Amino acid sequence: MAFDAAAALEDFWQARQRDEFFPAAWFDRLTLDQAYRIQLGLIDRRCAAGERQIGWKVGLTAKPIQEQFGFHEPVFGCILDEVPSGHVFRAPELIKPGFECELCLRTDKDLSGAISMAQARAAVVGVHPALEIIETRGDLSAQIAVAMADNAQQKAVVLGAPVPLADMRLDQVGCRVEINGELVVTGSGDAVLGNPLNSVIWLAGKLADYGRAIRAGDIIMTGSFVRQFPLAAGDHVRVAFSGVGVVETRVGA
Repeated sequence: MAFDAAAALEDFWQARQRDEFFPAAWFDRLTLDQAYRIQLGLIDRRCAAGERQIGWKVGLTAKPIQEQFGFHEPVFGCILDEVPSGHVFRAPELIKPGFECELCLRTDKDLSGAISMAQARAAVVGVHPALEIIETRGDLSAQIAVAMADNAQQKAVVLGAPVPLADMRLDQVGCRVEINGELVVTGSGDAVLGNPLNSVIWLAGKLADYGRAIRAGDIIMTGSFVRQFPLAAGDHVRVAFSGVGVVETRVGA
């Protein structure tokens, strides 16, 4: 049976109204291309209902997180919510949450299609230390396409104060991840496709396949330096990025 994009979008939209984010009727039925089209359609509907897209995420960029989920190419999602470093999330507002530690790049130029490293760098006006708050709303490893239709686990991003990119080598930025005061892992920017700017290059090319583009003012979460970690009520996360800054968040009761 031919894929009916409009019907699939409506099915996912109605399921979302019931808080069913991984509709079982669509398990093992979607290609990634179809999933992205559903994702973008759902985001359009959410924005029409009053939300606002503020940027993009690129995920599954580092080998540890690819191995964690058994999928070996980047993916994209849409960002609709940002909060400042130090924000306290309420546990009941999150669905099986976790976090990823990333650099978030703020752009001041439009980017679309095939672009160079120089074009990507020239478009970045600020670099934020950042956390992506994700939700495990279903089994990403078993149903990667459904997960992409459901906006790639995205919940919110936590942003620290930005610094200029200038001549900074993002591939050489290191990070130290602490959970509840204990150092749990370290990582470096070269884990993210060799350089986080490569996430911008990949994203600009991928979005063009769907008639979309990076727009001036967008933020781009470039991908986690290390694997994804779960979050629980009472947790305090602090990540320090060398030469960039610190970002932290807590989960309250």
